[in-house]
Amino acid sequence: MLKTEGISYSIGRKQILDDINISFQPGEFTMILGPNGSGKSTFLKIFSGEIHHYKGAVYYNGIAITNFRKEELARKRAVLSQHADLGFPLSVAEVIMMGRYPHFTFSPNKKDISICEDVIEQMDLIDFRERNYLTLSGGEKQRVQFARILAQIWEKPAEGNRYLFLDEPLNSLDLNYQQSFLKLSAAFSKAGTVLVAIMHDINLALKYATRILFMKEGRLVYETEPAGVTPPMIKNIFNVDATIIRPSNDLPPVVIYQ
Repeated sequence: MLKTEGISYSIGRKQILDDINISFQPGEFTMILGPNGSGKSTFLKIFSGEIHHYKGAVYYNGIAITNFRKEELARKRAVLSQHADLGFPLSVAEVIMMGRYPHFTFSPNKKDISICEDVIEQMDLIDFRERNYLTLSGGEKQRVQFARILAQIWEKPAEGNRYLFLDEPLNSLDLNYQQSFLKLSAAFSKAGTVLVAIMHDINLALKYATRILFMKEGRLVYETEPAGVTPPMIKNIFNVDATIIRPSNDLPPVVIYQ
């Protein structure tokens, strides 16, 4: 379990986050939505350990995040940032192996190599494995970066949970890979992973999330299951009028903007 208590964060006189208290359970696929500047990415950076100076506390399975060494935390949780990229030439296979760096000291062992091969196959990157990363398209790079963080936490820990954090993960991906990306992420959550993603597409959130958090002006405003999302919520958060169509079969609700 991941728990945040009283998370507040300011830059100068500007309040970015204001007293956020929330827990994230393994097996849930939690998506955080909100307008630009609502504090979503800052909140993720705090509970993932990328920002250190804030008010409040973050706990991983009851242990304060401040008690983990950097390399120890890296073996527990993986983060796909908005602007994850590289500026030097490596093969796709080498980039994915970077996800295993927290698990070995000098060189990868057979298990590390096997995990990376499994991830390459799972992410449909077999034909890319020897390609120069810098020659890839934006969407292809995003798939490789996702493969890298999956390699980082591919194996279940002997005790405790895995943690996977995704900050606007669908950038540059076409419709096909958006769907496969979210399906694979959902499978990870069902396998006992604490999974949190920052999203912009509310219809994808309604389809794949098990829980949705809405943020606005640095505050957590709503916490709901997808079925609980209403047009007044959308109006309050995004200041747009919307209609929600709820099919009578097993299809997810669909938001149509007016």
